Amino acid sequence: MTIRLRPHRVPFRFAGPDAQKLLNDVLTARIVAEAGPLRWWALLSPQGKVQAEGLVGWADGAFWLDADASVADGFFKRMRMYKLRAQLEIEDLRGSHRVGWTDEAEEGGEADGRDTSLGRRVIATTADAAVWAAADDRFARRRISAGVAELGPDFAPDSVFPHDIGMDFLGGVDFRKGCYIGQEVVSRMQHRGTARRRPVIVAGVPDGAAAGAPVVIADREAGTIGTPVDGEAVAIIRLDRVDEGARPTIGGLPVELRLPSWATYHFGEATAEA
Repeated sequence: MTIRLRPHRVPFRFAGPDAQKLLNDVLTARIVAEAGPLRWWALLSPQGKVQAEGLVGWADGAFWLDADASVADGFFKRMRMYKLRAQLEIEDLRGSHRVGWTDEAEEGGEADGRDTSLGRRVIATTADAAVWAAADDRFARRRISAGVAELGPDFAPDSVFPHDIGMDFLGGVDFRKGCYIGQEVVSRMQHRGTARRRPVIVAGVPDGAAAGAPVVIADREAGTIGTPVDGEAVAIIRLDRVDEGARPTIGGLPVELRLPSWATYHFGEATAEA
């Protein structure tokens, strides 16, 4: 398989003596200056909500991140604000580089650390990316099948906590490193076990249903779906509203809910209040 363009992802480059410290102090993931699988990260609001998310890797003496185009300007602005007098360069590369995806190591790039089925991210100059294949739904299908939610297609900024999208399971949050923006809220949810919403895969999504369509169980909304692809979508669901034998619907039509393979949570779980 060739490299396919991901046009809605914007690449960033962080380089300099203080780059690792800044990223560790601000983002949810542990940032390491070494080659290896890409790590999931999020930039949170002080209230613990996800404002931007993406993958981070280390190559050629710099950290390379990507984020959804809808929040790229805000992410760049906030990171420059947090920089203060730190010694590093923060580059928005949308004018010179592109983000792509492949599932073959021979095509280069770095493995997505969230799930082995998600292939490899590639960041290359605009000239090198000119030979890439056009964007299609292949990556989205893989991501949905793995139960991995993404800002843009599946949720809006400032609408979910990291636990809501499974970042605590998939390496997106480091609970042992020092403080970062929003850390107090995320840590409290982790240690008190107050996460009630979790990613769930929805199959049989009716034609015409769009991102944000509610999943209804026993006349109550249990959550909403992300952007469907081929009748499947990732939904962020209140587990305590999915009883055994429940019949979930979207637009009055039945759908099937299943948990991601990596999940250790269960339908019907109830948690303490935050």
